[in-house]
Amino acid sequence: MPLILKQPSVLPGFGLTLGLATFYFSLIVLIPLSGLFIKTSTLTWEQFWSTVTEPRAMASYQLTFGASLLGALINGLFGSVVAWVLVRYRFPGRAVVDALVDLPFALPTAVAGIALTAIYAPNGWIGHLLDPLGIKIAFTPLGVLVALTFIGLPFVVRTVQPVLQDLDKEVEEAATTLGASRWQTFRAVIAPELWPALLTGMAMAFARAVGEYGSVIFIAGNMPLISEITPLLIMTKLEQYDYAGATSLGVVMLVTAFLLSLAVNLLQWWSTARHTSA
Repeated sequence: MPLILKQPSVLPGFGLTLGLATFYFSLIVLIPLSGLFIKTSTLTWEQFWSTVTEPRAMASYQLTFGASLLGALINGLFGSVVAWVLVRYRFPGRAVVDALVDLPFALPTAVAGIALTAIYAPNGWIGHLLDPLGIKIAFTPLGVLVALTFIGLPFVVRTVQPVLQDLDKEVEEAATTLGASRWQTFRAVIAPELWPALLTGMAMAFARAVGEYGSVIFIAGNMPLISEITPLLIMTKLEQYDYAGATSLGVVMLVTAFLLSLAVNLLQWWSTARHTSA
């Protein structure tokens, strides 16, 4: 029988690395999240359902998840355009623009909220131009959308940008040589390569927006049933020492965000598998 040599591994054996990975993941993620469910379990089902379905909570869900999803879609469109410009064109100040894309990552969220409020308030640089037209951004749900779009842009740009950089231009040139129009080349050659990365960036932007707090509370106005986000409602319950109520809302956000992220990942997997098989 031929002697089969085992390929040496850089890391220790599977059992040890799996154990370390499971321990670290449990310590950082699973144990803290399980605390939400443990504290929430102190409520009866009727109490839990009453807490998470009260009108104030339902209005906060609608604003939080709706604005987060819409912000992710907006960033999916314009973030792709920004990434395209940064990769495909050379222009003065390109390095500065590229660095500014990461500003929402580095900027403290409270500072971002104050800056956005100062700009879009009725007496702000942009707000005073929109106010005569009857368009109010600061202290309205529209202000929440602006803030969540602001903090989510880098996720889309930084996931799409490497894919565009690695895209072989010779394939595009070949499509053009065969008579394909610009739209046909984009739809048949470029879009299938960008789609998985774009979905990933949008999912990350959505997940970040759902839990955003600091940049929103300044520009939202925080009016119950109108411009109050769920993280602020959770903080309000904590200040009232209603810990079980706060964790109940946290469980709803956790489960909903997980299901939406799972759906996006499954769609991304399906898109990648379909493109590979094609």
